[in-house]
Amino acid sequence: MEPIQIHHRRTALVAIDLQRGIVARQTAPHPAAQVVVNTARLLTIARQRGLFVVLVNVDYASDGGDRVSRPCDQPAPPGAFSADWAALVPELHAQPTDYRITKHQWGAFYGTDLDLQLRRRGIDTLILTGIATNIGVETTARNASERNYAQIFVEDAMTALSAAEHQMSVSTILPRLGAVRSTAEVAAALEKREP
Repeated sequence: MEPIQIHHRRTALVAIDLQRGIVARQTAPHPAAQVVVNTARLLTIARQRGLFVVLVNVDYASDGGDRVSRPCDQPAPPGAFSADWAALVPELHAQPTDYRITKHQWGAFYGTDLDLQLRRRGIDTLILTGIATNIGVETTARNASERNYAQIFVEDAMTALSAAEHQMSVSTILPRLGAVRSTAEVAAALEKREP
C-alpha cells in the first residue's frame, strides 16, 4: 500500500455515531472503547493541524416519527432510547470549533448540510471513523463517493456488531471507495507537513 498524504486545509475528519447508546453495544473485531481512543487520538492531531472536524450522531424525535421504517428481515429494535443515548462520548473532547451533525438515518449526508459545509470550506478529502463500519460509516462513505470525495478509512478506529460485518466492509467495499489504513498510519500522515 502506498503511503497516504493529507492536505490539512482540504481534509475533514468525520467521526460517525460515537455516542453513548452506540458505544455501549458489544462490538467486534475492535472494542468500542478502543475505537473511541483511536478516534480521540486522531481528533487531537486533526484539531492541532487545523482540519475541519465533524462529529456526527444519530437521534430521533421523541415520538419516533422521523425514524425510517420499512419492511425488512432485520428491522431496528422498537422502543424508546435512554435520555443520553444520542450524547457524544466525553472522550472525544468536543470543541466549539467542531461541526456537529445530527442525522436521522444511516448516512451523514442525506437530510443534513454536511456536503454544503464541506464544499464551502474547499474540502475534497474525508477521514472516516466510527461505529458501525458496515452501517453508518459505509453508508456515509458510499454517499461521499457519489459526491466525488477522496476518502481514508481508519480500520482500527471503526468497528461493527460482528467481526464478519466489519471485515466485509474493510476488505471488499471500502477499498473500492478510498484507502483503508490504521490509526498509526493516519496519525503519521497528519503529523507531517502538508505536501
